Amino acid sequence: MELYKMKNIKLVNQILLALGAFVLSNCMVGPNFQKVETAAPETYRTMDHAIDSVNLPDYNAIFKDTILLTLIDSALNNNLDLQMAVTRINESRAYLGMAQADMMPSITVGGAGAFGNTLGSFPTGQSADAWFTASANVNWELIFWGKYRRASEAAQAELTATEYGYRAIELSLIAQVANTYYSLLDYKKRLIIAERTLQTRTEFLDIIQQRYDKGIVPEIDLNQAQVQEAYAAAAIPVYTRSIAFTENALSVLIGNNPQEIITVSTIDDLVTPDSIPVGLPSQLLERRPDVLEAEQLFKAQNARIGVAQAMRFPSISLTGLFGLASTDLAAFNAGDALMGSAGASLFGPIFQFGKNKRRVEVERERTEQMRLNYEKAVLSAFRETEDALVNIHTLEQEIVEIEKQLTASTNASLLSRQRYDGGITSYLEVLDADRTLFQIELYYSELQNRRLTAYTDLYKILGGSWPPETTE
Repeated sequence: MELYKMKNIKLVNQILLALGAFVLSNCMVGPNFQKVETAAPETYRTMDHAIDSVNLPDYNAIFKDTILLTLIDSALNNNLDLQMAVTRINESRAYLGMAQADMMPSITVGGAGAFGNTLGSFPTGQSADAWFTASANVNWELIFWGKYRRASEAAQAELTATEYGYRAIELSLIAQVANTYYSLLDYKKRLIIAERTLQTRTEFLDIIQQRYDKGIVPEIDLNQAQVQEAYAAAAIPVYTRSIAFTENALSVLIGNNPQEIITVSTIDDLVTPDSIPVGLPSQLLERRPDVLEAEQLFKAQNARIGVAQAMRFPSISLTGLFGLASTDLAAFNAGDALMGSAGASLFGPIFQFGKNKRRVEVERERTEQMRLNYEKAVLSAFRETEDALVNIHTLEQEIVEIEKQLTASTNASLLSRQRYDGGITSYLEVLDADRTLFQIELYYSELQNRRLTAYTDLYKILGGSWPPETTE
């Protein structure tokens, strides 16, 4: 008789499990994810035509300076922001595992032993008995409405989004290290210019002082020469400070304590990349990790609508109990010690005053926010690319003209001193020519920095060398 009961229990469980598997695979509420169609321009404003090119060269092909490449490699291995991004990926992967586990049955075990002759706190008047039990409980919530499948879909999209987010941080880090390195070389060149200018002005001040002492030049010439020497001297601590701050920032980027950064090249030694294939505007969306991240966040939020909708409907759970019970530990292996049961339960909301309906509305509005966020990311990607191309194009033009100014100012400064020495002109002409040359030299160094930075920014804006991956 007991064996017959156990067979019936086993049959009922098999039927219920089969029913659960069927429901699991055939019913899921909520909207399926649909990609947002975006209107991409055919080409960029500053380009006559765009070349079909999905992938970009690796950063090792873009940056030629060996010191810079060493710094980038160190940052990729030691930067703390990047390491935190790795932990976010691991966190999302763990959440995905939790979401997938919700779709499986839960099994718990327990055991108990009791001895006594009381019922609650009241004595029964009978002899004391001992009872020992060991059981395994199985509970499986049937996923009629796909609540856990939608939750798993959202967790998977969140995981993919964090992976794209990691790539976005990695790409930004590469660009940040490169641009900080360029700034360091820029400040070092400006310091050299300031020191050279100070030396020249000090030597000229000595000449003016001797002439003033002999009554050849007026005191105003001496005062103006003293002002120019002090002006050049004041620039030295400014650039010394900027160098130290930049070295400290670069040290932290590569995961080190603030320290001096040894450089070999000067900013004049660095050259811009030969070519960075821009590609078609439509291909930009396949490369930009931040755009792909925004799309996955939109997908994750879309799945949460299904989770909220499923909570409006009843849920069915299958339960099973299998175990042993006996008054004698030695009888646990006997057939009459077996016990078991199987059943199902229905649980669902009836009156909650619109709470579950409002929950669905909340998730729909959040999904709309994520859709708009994705469209904003797309527009920002197009704008940043256009800006980067315009920036490079106009900087190249500006540098050509500044180089002309630099050549003319250098010659003008030399001629003005010769004219002053010959008594042809006043010191005012020397002062103006020398001041102009100093400013142009500093600005030319800044432009060199800005041009190198512009190419680095373009490389980052285009999505770097990371090949697009499917996220399905």
